[in-house]
Amino acid sequence: MLLNHYTEDQTEAGCDEAGRGCLAGPVFAAAVILPRNFRDPILNDSKQLSEKVRDKLRIKIEQEAIAWAVASIGPEIIDEINILNASILCMHHAVSKLNIPPEYLLIDGNRFKPYPGIAHQCFVKGDGRFLSIAAASVLAKTWRDEYMRNLARDFPMYGWDKNKGYPTKMHRDAIVANGTTPHHRMSFNLYEPIRLNI
Repeated sequence: MLLNHYTEDQTEAGCDEAGRGCLAGPVFAAAVILPRNFRDPILNDSKQLSEKVRDKLRIKIEQEAIAWAVASIGPEIIDEINILNASILCMHHAVSKLNIPPEYLLIDGNRFKPYPGIAHQCFVKGDGRFLSIAAASVLAKTWRDEYMRNLARDFPMYGWDKNKGYPTKMHRDAIVANGTTPHHRMSFNLYEPIRLNI
């Protein structure tokens, strides 16, 4: 059972990102403030849920959250400041877009840079511990997946409608065959390493 809150009486926002390990596309992040009495027996780490369940939960979260926001940062900035810094910056952007300022941030993972004026706590696998982080993981994932499906219409050869930009063999083979696009992260290892059995 995921916990509803961490602090006693502060307004908490759960924060998470999606797309950190992808070869193409932006990283997305979400921040979500849930009501203290929010309950959902299915809500969990988005990676543990099917696409159909995530899409249903997205509707419920967006309807019932006190406040929510989604932000994204594209490949150029990812290549410039690295994916960790881009992920943290993206979470900052999501927090700044909330129409209700939170008093405390619950961050998925073990690395974060303090957001000005708001205390935070990092939780490894926090999307499997707190409802607000799980809700943020669902929003970040579903918004990013939708973005990549739309992008795939212009670049069908990379299979982004299925792999969402992750480094599948099909995606890597398509990069070898077709080259890169402006949506690829050039600081990442885009090509499968050659392994010689000698």
